[in-house]
Amino acid sequence: MGRFDESTFYIFWITMNILVLGGSIFLGRHLAVAAMNNGHTVTFFNRGIHFPDDFPEIEKIRGDRATDLHLLKRRKWDAVIDTCGYVPRIVGISAQYLSELTDTYVFISSVSVYSDEHGYLDEQSPVMRIEDHTIEEITGETYGALKYLSELAAEYYMPNRVLTIRPGLIVGPNDWSGRFNYWVHRMKLGGNVLVPNAFEQITQCIDVRDLSEWIIRMVEAKEVGTYNADGSSTQTLGAVLDACYQVTQSTGDLIPVSEHFLLEHGVQPYAEIPLWIPAEFGTRMFDSTKANRKGLTYRGIENTILSSQDWLSTVEPIAKALGKSLRPEREAELLDIWTKSWQ
Repeated sequence: MGRFDESTFYIFWITMNILVLGGSIFLGRHLAVAAMNNGHTVTFFNRGIHFPDDFPEIEKIRGDRATDLHLLKRRKWDAVIDTCGYVPRIVGISAQYLSELTDTYVFISSVSVYSDEHGYLDEQSPVMRIEDHTIEEITGETYGALKYLSELAAEYYMPNRVLTIRPGLIVGPNDWSGRFNYWVHRMKLGGNVLVPNAFEQITQCIDVRDLSEWIIRMVEAKEVGTYNADGSSTQTLGAVLDACYQVTQSTGDLIPVSEHFLLEHGVQPYAEIPLWIPAEFGTRMFDSTKANRKGLTYRGIENTILSSQDWLSTVEPIAKALGKSLRPEREAELLDIWTKSWQ
């Protein structure tokens, strides 16, 4: 008999079969990479609408989670990760069907579940609620409450077997929302760059790879419960903008513009100007201490920016990756008005 190899035994012991609901756009694909890097087998269950040819090494079962769960054929998984649950009825259908087929159900929720209170918000803070639980339309007003009800639906069908993750702003490569990568692209572009004069504003965000790798470690440890998973509560908008400027080797000139001016001219915070939350909106920071104690760590923001820049270089046309962020003509118009107001 050959010599016992402890490291080989360990890898064999923790190998898992993981089912990802959704998974082809952003967080799900990074979860898949993190899982495979740790030796696990991944299966995607989704409709195959986005990037269907990516990850040829991953088994893909095509179907709608609301009507086609029978396509899973009562197979067994060590863990299910639900990346695309937004409506409690549909999350409930999934959790009920899978309750006998998996040990752990990981539900990706959001810090949007919390009420509008200011200050530091931890897992015990008040949450958003809606009176009519039959509402399924996802809007800015219902999103957080529906996410919370979805958490409850998963827990109802799989009591004490649900790992609920409440991320903040997830950033990095493959993010098509523009909520962070706008600044990477804009700094790289150069010229006169409109920036809000809010450099001391706290700006929390978490690299999708840090989040994904930690979630997989939590799955391996069979952890359950609810965890905030956001970035540092000491990082400022000024630090992020400076890092974007340095990493992209920008030659642009940053033009600080007052928050009052931007609001007066109808600029949409966080959407048109990513990361910016006006001071008058109050300060909300999400406490991830509980997750940090379970091993959630953060890479440097420079690494996130560099990886995002590399990914953006592959996107054509670039507007697809910038979401609803400020368009060049709108930025030029605002800068012209702002400059003339000081002449």
